[in-house]
Amino acid sequence: MDFVRRNGKRIVLESLGWVLLAAGVAALVLPGPGLLLIFAGMALLATQYKWAERRLERVRSAALKTAAESVASWPRILLSVGFSLVIILLGILWGIRPDAPSWWPLADKWWLVGGWGTGGTLILSGLIALVMIIYSYLRLRPTKSKR
Repeated sequence: MDFVRRNGKRIVLESLGWVLLAAGVAALVLPGPGLLLIFAGMALLATQYKWAERRLERVRSAALKTAAESVASWPRILLSVGFSLVIILLGILWGIRPDAPSWWPLADKWWLVGGWGTGGTLILSGLIALVMIIYSYLRLRPTKSKR
């Protein structure tokens, strides 16, 4: 028990850092703010590891650059917002889990597997994406005076 008391904070920070890093890598190909999650994970790991500290600034720069590019023009903003809303709507559909359509080739039990667990994750991803879009728009979008 003394080990946990002495090392509890380190264990929690390190575990959360690795989880965020893994989620960020997954979000590079799945819906979600991949680079921002990687940055958050690296920031936590940088408190424990020198290798993470050395790479943190590069990841931060890449995350902020990508976020700024995502709000550089109105078509990008509208496409990002639209995609986020589609993810949220898919999450709601997944949670409601309507009957499998007639074209579905597998057994009905394989239609929208996961129910509200999967749907809630999709909804959360869409909401996080919307918050990131708003943040990027307010903080990172170049104004006419900056262009």
